[in-house]
Amino acid sequence: MGIKERQERERLAIRQAILSAARELFVSEGYRNVSMRKVAERIEYSPAAIYSYFASKDDIFFALAAEGFALLADRVTTTIDGMADPFARVRAALWAFYEFSKAHPEYFELMFTDRSVPSLNQDFHRLEFFHELVTRLEGDILACVERGQFSAGVEPAAAMHVLWACMLGAASINLARRLAPGENPDALAHDVLEAVLGGFSTTLHTTFVASDCIFTNSPDESPAEAVPVLSQPRRDEG
Repeated sequence: MGIKERQERERLAIRQAILSAARELFVSEGYRNVSMRKVAERIEYSPAAIYSYFASKDDIFFALAAEGFALLADRVTTTIDGMADPFARVRAALWAFYEFSKAHPEYFELMFTDRSVPSLNQDFHRLEFFHELVTRLEGDILACVERGQFSAGVEPAAAMHVLWACMLGAASINLARRLAPGENPDALAHDVLEAVLGGFSTTLHTTFVASDCIFTNSPDESPAEAVPVLSQPRRDEG
């Protein structure tokens, strides 16, 4: 191995060490309570050296978010590839999302439930691949509508949000351990998903209006209040 290759490998190893330390600290102490100095201390590195890898704490978060969404997209894609039925793909994709929350709880918390992290729309270009996956699933929902499996009143983007919200709730309840002893969180998540999918087959008309971008926050929302979400309702113009 040449000197350049060795240096690049060492640099990648240090970068990953920074990300791993930051992820642990963000989850255990809260994003707003973690400084670049604290991350540096965790890996026994100087703060100045940390800045040669990441310009700010927000930059570390965006890198972690990109990693998390890549893991999620890979899990969902691997699960649904080879499935011919769009209804089966939608169901399997949402269950893969729930399974992701159990397999990667630290990423899940940063990506979906931590209110102190920066708004993801500040660095959305890193997550375009995930937008493409969501668009693909919206296409499957449309196919379900066209086949009569879902009501004609179901709008695909709105339905995608409804499904995401229901599984987000089930996953959050599980991770927060809000169920009584003996209650099965997987069974609850299963029933929630089946109930919502079943509801789409009725005369339901969705009323939520999705925005064009899957990571959008209200224009009057401050960065400290921003929550990473698939989107907020589009505001009427005029």
